[in-house]
Amino acid sequence: MHFKNPEILYFLWLLIIPILVHFFQLQKFVKVPFTNVAFLKKIIQDSRQSSKLKKWLILAIRMFLFSAIIFAFSQPFLSHKNATKAPHILIYLDNSMSMQARGEKGSLLPVAANEIIENAPQQSTYSLITNDNLYEEISYVELKKTLLNIQNTPKTVDLNSVLLKINNITKNKINTSSEIILISDFQYNYKNKFTNVTPSLTAIKLQESQKNNLSIDSVFINNNGTNKLTISVVLKNQGASKDNVPIAIFNDVKLLSKQTFSVEKDSLKTINFSIQSQDKIRGKIEITFSDTFEFDNTFYFSLNSTKKTDVLAIGNDTDFFSKIYTEDEFNLVQNTSQNVNYNILQKQQLIILFELENIPEILSNSLEVFSNNGGTIVVIPNHNSSIISYNNFLQKLTSTKIDSKIIDSLKITNIHFNHPFFENVFLKKVNNFEYPTVDHFFTFQSKNSNEIISFENNLAFLSQIKTAKSPIYLFSSAINKKNSNLLNSPLIVPIFYNFGKFSFQHSQLYYYLLKEYQIEVDIQLQKDEILEISDENSTFIPPQQTFQNKVKITTKEQPSEAGFYNIQRNKETNQIIAFNIPKEESLLQFKDMSILKNTSNNINISSSISASFEKVNKKNEVQQLWKWFLALAIVSLLLEILILKFYKP
Repeated sequence: MHFKNPEILYFLWLLIIPILVHFFQLQKFVKVPFTNVAFLKKIIQDSRQSSKLKKWLILAIRMFLFSAIIFAFSQPFLSHKNATKAPHILIYLDNSMSMQARGEKGSLLPVAANEIIENAPQQSTYSLITNDNLYEEISYVELKKTLLNIQNTPKTVDLNSVLLKINNITKNKINTSSEIILISDFQYNYKNKFTNVTPSLTAIKLQESQKNNLSIDSVFINNNGTNKLTISVVLKNQGASKDNVPIAIFNDVKLLSKQTFSVEKDSLKTINFSIQSQDKIRGKIEITFSDTFEFDNTFYFSLNSTKKTDVLAIGNDTDFFSKIYTEDEFNLVQNTSQNVNYNILQKQQLIILFELENIPEILSNSLEVFSNNGGTIVVIPNHNSSIISYNNFLQKLTSTKIDSKIIDSLKITNIHFNHPFFENVFLKKVNNFEYPTVDHFFTFQSKNSNEIISFENNLAFLSQIKTAKSPIYLFSSAINKKNSNLLNSPLIVPIFYNFGKFSFQHSQLYYYLLKEYQIEVDIQLQKDEILEISDENSTFIPPQQTFQNKVKITTKEQPSEAGFYNIQRNKETNQIIAFNIPKEESLLQFKDMSILKNTSNNINISSSISASFEKVNKKNEVQQLWKWFLALAIVSLLLEILILKFYKP
C-alpha cells in the first residue's frame, strides 16, 4: 500500500488523546450501606464489569474512527511498484510511405494514429518519434494534435537509430517509469538491431490486407535515334498475375502515348514507348491499378538537351581515344605536348596527360588552375618519365609522390568492384577474367588515394587521388602496347569512358528522394549569384560549389516530395530534374515477428495498439483506498452511537 500524503500519518500520535480521556473518565463507585447486603454485592459487581466493557468498546471504536479518518486524508492506494512515478510513454510510429497500405480498418498510418489517441492515458507524458520528427516531453493534448496532422514521408530510419533516440531520452529520467512502444509494418529495410541489452519494449506489427502490388521500377532510354526516342519502362509485379492494365506517358500534362499490358505472377515486365525526339521532356508515367500502394503508380523523369563533355588529350597521338570518346557524347581534342592549345584548356571538363616524359612548368601551372576550377585530370606516365617533373606537378595539388621505377612483369588482377567507378559495369564479380599485364611500373606514396585497380602484389595500378576541388586519376605505368596489353583488354573501355562521364555529372533521367546526389550544372555564375531549386509550391537553396565553368549542387534532405524541380538562376530555368519515392518502399517484404522475438528477451510482441495500451494502463493503474477508510470511519461512528443508545450496563 502506498500513500499520496504520507505526512498525514504523523497525526496518528493524536490517538493518545482518547486513551488519556478514557483513563481520566473512569467512574469510581461509592459504597452505600444497605439492607440485604449479601444480595446487592452480586448486582454491584455485575454492573461494574458491564460498565468497563462498554467503555473499552467505545474507546476501541473511537480509536478505529480517528485512525480511519487519518488514513483517509493520507489517501492510500494500491498499485504497481513504479506507478507512483509519473509514467512517460515513448512511441515510435513509422510514417514511411509503405504505411499507406490498407489494413482491415483502412490505411495503416491514420488508423494507428486514431487508435493511439483513443487508448493512450491522458495523464501521462509522451515522446513521439517518427521517421522525420521527434516530439519530446509532450502532453496528451499535444500528442493528439500531432497525430491528427501526421503525414507519410519518403524518409526511412533503421531501428538502431530509433533505439539510440530512445536511450538518449530515457537516460536522464531516473525517477520516471518509461514504457516503450514501437508501431510499424516492419518492412524489410528495418534491419535487426535488437540485442539482449535492448530496453524492455513492446513491438506492434501492423498488417496490410492485400498481398499484391504493381509498381514502376525504373525508366531508361533504350534507343535515341534521329527522329524517334524509345523510352523503356520496367514494371515490377508482386503477387498474382494482372491483365489489361492501362499505362500512359505524358510530357507535363500532354498525353504522348497510352497502351495496356499484362504481367505474370511475381515478375518484371518492360514496356516500350516510341515517341518523337524532343529537346526537353517533363516525363510522367502513370499506371491505373488499385493495389497495396498507390504512390508507386506514378513515376517522374526529365530529359534535358545535354551538352557534350569536353575532353583534351595531351601526348602522343593514339586512335583509341576517338573510339571511346565518340562525337555523340564528347568533344575530343588531341594535342601533342609541344602544341598545347592553352586557349581552350580551361574550358575542358577532362584533361588526359598521355605518357608525357616531362610536364612543362607552364602546363603544370595551367593544370593547377584547371583542377582548382573543378576539372578532372588523368595522369598516365611514360616509361621514361622524369620522376622529378611529375612530383613537382603532383605536389602542387596533392601529397602524392612517385618513389621509384620498377622493372618487373605483373598482372593487373584486383578490380575493386565496389568502387563507384565500376557501378553498373559488371553484372557480377568476374573470376575467370583474362587479366592484362605490364612490364614496368612506378611506386608512389599518397595519403588521400583510393585504389580502383591493383596489381597481383596489391600495389596500386589505377588510383583516384582526392584534391581540394576535384579528383586526379593516376596510373602507375604506361599503357602503350610496348609496355602493356591493357589496350586489348575489355577493361580499357569502361575505364576511359567513366573518366569522361565522371568528369561532368550530367543530370540523370531521375533521382530518388532523400538520397545524396551531386549534380553539375554547365553555367557561369557572376559574383554573389546562386542557383535555386524550385517547384510550384516551394523554393530552396541547395549546397553548391561554384567553379569557373560550372556549379556543383548537392541534394539530400531536400526536396522531400516526388515531382519535377527547376534548377534556376534569377528565376530563369537552366534545367529540369525529377525525383521519385525510393522503390524499396514498394516491396512487400516484412519481418517475421516470431524471429524478432527470439533475438531478445526484452521484446514483447503485441497483437494490437489497444491491447498494448490496456496493458500499460493496467500496469500503471492506481486503486484508491481513501473511500474505504472514510466508509469505515462512518461505520465506526454509527456503531458508537448504537452502543451508547442501546447498550445499558
